[in-house]
Order: sequence, then C-alpha cells, then structure tokens
Amino acid sequence: MASKFTHLHTHSHYSLLNALPKIDALVDEAKKNDMTSLALTDNGNLYGAIEFYKACKKKEIKPIIGIDAYVAYRSRHDKQAGVDKERYRLVLLAENEIGYKNLIKLVTLAHMEGFYYKPRIDRDLMEKYSEGLIALLPSFSSDILQSLKLANESQAMERLNWYKKTFSDTGTGPRFFFEVTHHPEMKGHEENMKKIVEFARKTQTPIVAAHDVYYINLEDRPARETLLAVQSQNDEKIEEGVDDFSFITQKQAEKYFKALPDALENTEKIAERCNLEISIGKWFLPNYIVESGLSADEEFRRIVEKGLADRELKKTPEITERMEYELKIISDKGYAPYFLVVWDLLNYAHKHGILTTIRGSVAGSLCTYLAGITNVDPLVYKLPFERFLNPDRPSAPDIDMDFADNRRDELIEYAKEKYGRDFVAQIGTFGTMAARGAVRDVTRALGFPYSLGDSIAKAIPMGAQGFPMTIERALKENPELKTMYDTEADVKTILNMAQKIEGCARHISVHAAGVVISPTPLTDHVPLQYDTKGDNKIITQYDMNDVGEDGVGLLKFDFLGIRNLSILADAVKLTEKL
Repeated sequence: MASKFTHLHTHSHYSLLNALPKIDALVDEAKKNDMTSLALTDNGNLYGAIEFYKACKKKEIKPIIGIDAYVAYRSRHDKQAGVDKERYRLVLLAENEIGYKNLIKLVTLAHMEGFYYKPRIDRDLMEKYSEGLIALLPSFSSDILQSLKLANESQAMERLNWYKKTFSDTGTGPRFFFEVTHHPEMKGHEENMKKIVEFARKTQTPIVAAHDVYYINLEDRPARETLLAVQSQNDEKIEEGVDDFSFITQKQAEKYFKALPDALENTEKIAERCNLEISIGKWFLPNYIVESGLSADEEFRRIVEKGLADRELKKTPEITERMEYELKIISDKGYAPYFLVVWDLLNYAHKHGILTTIRGSVAGSLCTYLAGITNVDPLVYKLPFERFLNPDRPSAPDIDMDFADNRRDELIEYAKEKYGRDFVAQIGTFGTMAARGAVRDVTRALGFPYSLGDSIAKAIPMGAQGFPMTIERALKENPELKTMYDTEADVKTILNMAQKIEGCARHISVHAAGVVISPTPLTDHVPLQYDTKGDNKIITQYDMNDVGEDGVGLLKFDFLGIRNLSILADAVKLTEKL
C-alpha cells in the first residue's frame, strides 16, 4: 500500500507578498485531494495560524502549525551591515501545545530582538525553546547544504551534531530531518539533493519529502512572480520562471519520491506525531486585583451600590430589581473582571481630566450608569439591558470607550503600568491588496505604462466601508470598465492578474482601537511584534477575529481616539480661562 503524503512546507498569503494562497484555498485543495493533514509554515510569522487551525478543523483535516524560520548565522543581536543580512532557513513544526507555545515565543523574539531585514532566530533561542518542535532542514537555503556545496564536510558535521543535540529524540521519534524536494526544472537542484541524501545516509539522519507550496496551481506561478515584483518594487518587467512550487497531489508525490520511499513515509509519521489542540472561544479575562480581598463580583457590586449615593438615587423597588437582575447576569457570565477593568480605565481618565464618552447598547445598563461607566439612566429613557447583555448571548459584552485622541496613548500607557507591560498590547490588523491598488501594482510589475493602470483603477468604483469593492463586482457595475476588459487585450491581462492577487495580505499594522489585556503574559496566548511603522508599539500577530472569542479568547477593549473630544476638551479649558 502506497504511503500517504502530507504537505509539511506550505505558505499562504500571510508570507507577505511572497505566496499566493488564501487559507481556505489551501485547506480546500487538501480536502479535494483526500489529504487528512496539512501544515502551514509561513515566513517567520504565525499570522495565519488560528485562521488555518479553524479552517482545517471545519474540513476535518488535522492542522499542523509551523513556521519557515529565518536563522541568523551569528547571534540574532548581530546586525552589522554587509555581514548579518545573510541568513539560512529552518522549518519548525509544533508537535504539541508545548511546541506551539515555544513557536509563539520564538516568533515574538525573532521580531522584537532579532529583526534585521527579516525576523531572525538563532541557536541560543532554539536551544531554549526546542521542546515540542520538529525541525526540517529545507532543501533550499539551509546551512548544511551551503557547507556541502563548499565541500566543507567537517563544518556540515558540526552543524548536524548541533541540530541532533538540540532537537534530540525525546521518546516520540526523531525531531530533526533533512528535507528533500523534486525540482528537476531548476539547474543544480538534483545535484544538491544527491549531496543531501548521501550525507543523510552516511550520518543516519532521516529524510522527509516536501514540495514548497507558494501557489495552488502551476498556472498561478506568474501571479506569485508578480507579488514578488510588488515586494521588491522592481520597475523592470518580470520574466516568467520555470520552477514549480504548486500544491502537488498524492500521486505526484508518489511519482517524485518513488526512489525514496522512507522520505514519503516520514511525512505521514510526522503528521501522526503532530497533535495540537488549541482552545477556541475559551475566555481568558484580565486579572483585576481587588486590594481589599473582595471577589470581582463583590467588588463590582460594591461600586454599583456606592453609585446610588453618587447619582443621588433612592433605592426604590424598581431600581433594586433592575440592579439585581443585571448583577446576576454579569456574575453568572463571569464578566465582572471585564466591567472592573473598564471602570478602572474610565475612573483614571476622569481623575486626570481626559474627556471620555461611551456609546452603543451599554447605555441600557443600570449597573454601568451607577458605576459611572455610562451617563444615561436607562430607567428614565426605558432602555433595555438585554440588547447589551442577556443570559442567552454567547458573546462577551463590548463597551466602546471613546477618549480624546490626543490623550488616548496615556490610557494605553496606564493599562500597561497597571496590568503589566507583558500583559497588554494593541491588536494587529492586515492591509490587503485592494482592487485599485492591485491594478496599479500589477500594471507596474508587468511593465505596462502607469497611465494605463491609472485609467483602469479610476474606472473601478469606490467601495463602502465594510463592503470593499472587488474587481469582479466592478466589472458588473461599470459598463465602461467591462467594455475596456472585453475589447483591450492589455486591460484584460492586467485585470485577470490583479484578480489573482486581490485580497492578499500586504502588510500588518495597528488596529485603530483594539487593545488586549491578558491574565498571564501575552506570549502564553499570542505571538507579538513591533508595529512596522517603527514607533515601538507592541502589537499581536493575530487580528481581532483570531485574538477574541472566535480565536484564542482574549477580551478586546476598544480604546477609540476621537478628535471631537479633543476639540471639546480644549474648548472647555479655554472657557475656564475666561
């Protein structure tokens, strides 16, 4: 019986501007080919890990979480021009939860300590965080292959011995493998693989079959080359290559690795050993410390009851009934810590003269009114609490906090001081290749005149907020664009290519409002990095969907910076001086 094949070296569009596949497309392709497991190994990041995990689970495919890591030849701290730009690669796969958490730490430190052109790890980090990880030395860009190509076998042996010691067999099987790939179309590659296999046999090191995936179908290769041209900002017309980095099938794998049956078998053995379960939707609420020793429920009740006097309200039967009703739901749901954190943040803002406001359905809560979180009495205006929170609502409460935008950073800084700098971060978000931008990028990459791309882009209507315009939709809505597409070959070429890269992640940035506060260090839950704009803001590598209730379960706090509140605050100060 032929061995099954598992793709263990696979890139998605989260390998920014380096690979084409969306997560769903990768998983669907695996399902279509009757594959029972699949790995995701994006370049130096875990951006797509949770999205991939959920997509695989939905399709009943075992998800294998990994990275294609950049490794510094020297230390990750070495950043000397002309020396440390060179690096090699290593694929790391999480065998279990320990391995996954070590991946998070490796990726975080690669970005926050080792970043030099790319996020880099080093030997020191791998020795510290190797538990639960399986290492595959890739067939391209590996340090040992470099040594063998230079006929420096003693150096290759030193490196191999280090790998075997760092990723030693802990009872579940070998944790270090040489990756072998089949690329006869690439000059010199077959000779390189012969060197690797001979060295592996000589040193009794296991080999594993792989086929790096950067696009699904071979005909999508030009689209990936276009992405690379966008990344390099090269104005020269791209030349189509001959390499094949498509998603090969089981039958193709069996054909390619017929002479190396153990390499094929090892893909399945590794897949069987990788058994990671991530808790999706389990809440991890901030650890709000009550100095008096009261529980979170008791402390929130104390604040609410104190609010009766602060608001100069009598404890009528109507108020008592509504207050007890709300407190019970909040307590039963376990959300008191969330309300205490919001109360604490707003209390700090009020004490320090930072103008704030709250909006949305939270105005229907009497408890938040009594606590000073909101300023609308819901009983007077007959506002229902259930629209904000009710026993059957599965999602957590969402209180949008608006702050004067010129002082918003003060609140974030206070949260870091209060809850710990390792426990607070802003949420990352991904900029994608929008329709107009994709057209302009493709026009340049394909060597067409700027004016042509500009005219096509301007013919694409603007989308509405939350409903971005797509090229497909634009062709339906704008007859002029459709005519250009049908009658002009260059326009058709540009739009067809732009549709292939449209929606691919282009960069990561900071979410406009989202902040997470964790009960334990954030790297227990999410990988981190600095904002790419260079202002040292720490952000999560998971976006708001994967950080929150549909992901790893950290509660999102909305710190919205509002310009009008800054204007009003300045107006109040000026008035007070008169």
